[in-house]
Amino acid sequence: MKHVIKHARNTAPGSVRIIGGRWRGTRLLVADRPGLRPTPDRVRETLFNWLMPVLPGARVLDLFAGSGALGLESLSRGAAHATLVESDPVLASALRDVAGRLEGGHAASVVQADALGWLAVQPQGSFDIAFVDPPFAAELWDKVLALLLPKLHEGAWLYLESPVESTPALPPQWALHREGRTREVYYALHRRA
Repeated sequence: MKHVIKHARNTAPGSVRIIGGRWRGTRLLVADRPGLRPTPDRVRETLFNWLMPVLPGARVLDLFAGSGALGLESLSRGAAHATLVESDPVLASALRDVAGRLEGGHAASVVQADALGWLAVQPQGSFDIAFVDPPFAAELWDKVLALLLPKLHEGAWLYLESPVESTPALPPQWALHREGRTREVYYALHRRA
C-alpha cells in the first residue's frame, strides 16, 4: 500500500520517500522550514544497506528528525522502536500525524523538544542506533555528541551528517564503519567498540 503524507501546510515542492521495507514507496512531503535538509534518497539507500543486518529489533533515535525519513525508514525495515525528536512544533505535529496513518506507526514516538535538553535527561544505554543530522548552521555536533554518546549502548551505531568541509571528531572508542560524500554533505556510520 502506498501513502502520500503531507507534513505541513507550507510544503516545499520536493519530497522524500521511504526506500525499503513494509512502507516502501511512501512519499513524505517536506515542509519549508529553515535548516530542514532531508537526507537524499540515494544517501539513505546507501546508509540502510549498511545498517540492514542490525536493524531488526533495534531501538533507534532520530535526533533533529525533521521530515522523519531516517526514523521512519528504520521502522519500515524492521526496527522495533524509533524515537523522533523535533523542536519545531509544526514538524513534530506532522510527524505524529504521519506515524498515526502508517500501519504499525505506533512504534514511533515523536517528542517535541529541544534535542540538547531532551538528551540531558535520558538514561544511559537507551539506543542501539542514532541518527544525528542537525541544521548545519547551528554547529551543534560537539554539544550533541557530548550528551548523546553515553546514551548509546555498547556496540551501538552512530550515523552523522555534516558539511563536507567540517566533519565532527569522535572519541577513539568509536570506529568508522563506512563513509561517503555528496557535493554538500559528508556522511559517516560509526560503531562503538
